Amino acid sequence: MTALHISTAFDSGAIEVISLSDPRDIQLHIRRDSASEFAQWFHFSLQGAAGVPVVLKFLNAGQCAYPKGWQDYSVVASHDRQHWFRIETAFDGQVMTARTTPETQCIYFAYFEPYSWEQHLDLLASASASPHVVQQRLGSTVQGRDLSLLRLTDADSATPFAEKKKLWVIARQHPGETMAEWFVEGMLERLLDGGDSVSRSLLQHCVFYVVPNMNPDGAVLGNLRTNAAGANLNREWLEPSLERSPEVWCVRQKMLETGLDLCLDVHGDEGLPYNFVVGSEGTQGYSPRIAEREDAFKAAWLASCPDFQDAVNYGQAAPGTANTTLATNWIAQQFGCVAFTIEMPFKDNANLPDPAVGWNGARARKLGASVLQPLLAML
Repeated sequence: MTALHISTAFDSGAIEVISLSDPRDIQLHIRRDSASEFAQWFHFSLQGAAGVPVVLKFLNAGQCAYPKGWQDYSVVASHDRQHWFRIETAFDGQVMTARTTPETQCIYFAYFEPYSWEQHLDLLASASASPHVVQQRLGSTVQGRDLSLLRLTDADSATPFAEKKKLWVIARQHPGETMAEWFVEGMLERLLDGGDSVSRSLLQHCVFYVVPNMNPDGAVLGNLRTNAAGANLNREWLEPSLERSPEVWCVRQKMLETGLDLCLDVHGDEGLPYNFVVGSEGTQGYSPRIAEREDAFKAAWLASCPDFQDAVNYGQAAPGTANTTLATNWIAQQFGCVAFTIEMPFKDNANLPDPAVGWNGARARKLGASVLQPLLAML
């Protein structure tokens, strides 16, 4: 057996090595976000253990941001960085232990199937090749990366641009929630399918404003929740700043410029093994009209996609108790519109489990494609 080596010297790489002397007792610490106390995301490669049983021990799992997230969770692994699978994993309340026998000399492990910066750029370029898409640069992140927006509509439709509904979709405010960008990829692919009647109808009557990655710096740095300045972007919407949260500041300014009729903010949840949405019932101005439209959206999604459910969620917020530093609540209150946070699992969908892969990028893509049906039904 060659010498063991662990690397994080790549996009979103993150782990701390405590001991690497014995492949059956590899001791690790899950690293904190680069400028904050959050710790949950990991992504690293192990080299030199082909054909050897490997035991990975995440010693500080119990002290991470969401320790309940490790219950019934399985680490994801890949030999080729294209096909990811779940491996045997156990959590005793303090230490998370994962076991596998690598088939090749280099195997990758991650909290969830990654979505790299290069994939993000490819997604922008692929979508922008469509005549229905205009790519716009909204500004710079803390570290100077581009914050990009895709605007999608059928410019030749009979509906005047000014009369079209303005639909916003934002994803990866929390960069480690990579399923969110997989979701957006699936939604964009279906929207730009000229043979899809749902998509064609939506583009005729709506303008989509899509930000596939709200937190490019955090994504590249391997953070779970924060940007390069240590800001949790989904707590910055009431008073963002160009110094601490330029990503939110730029997107918010564009929303105020375009107007907004509906917003989807796409996330992942560490603990709950379900797909669900969170509305804005706790905001001032929440009305029976908005509640009726929310119910129509959820009913249509339930009817068209078994991966979605509305029985298990965060519960209803009491009137007037909404935290308006969150995107969904600030947007709903500012524009008097329907706004949802979409949550997907890091684990599996307990209603339709797939032990081999759990919830993964491909399934998130299909959920993203399916969201167009309830949008059309509601609008």
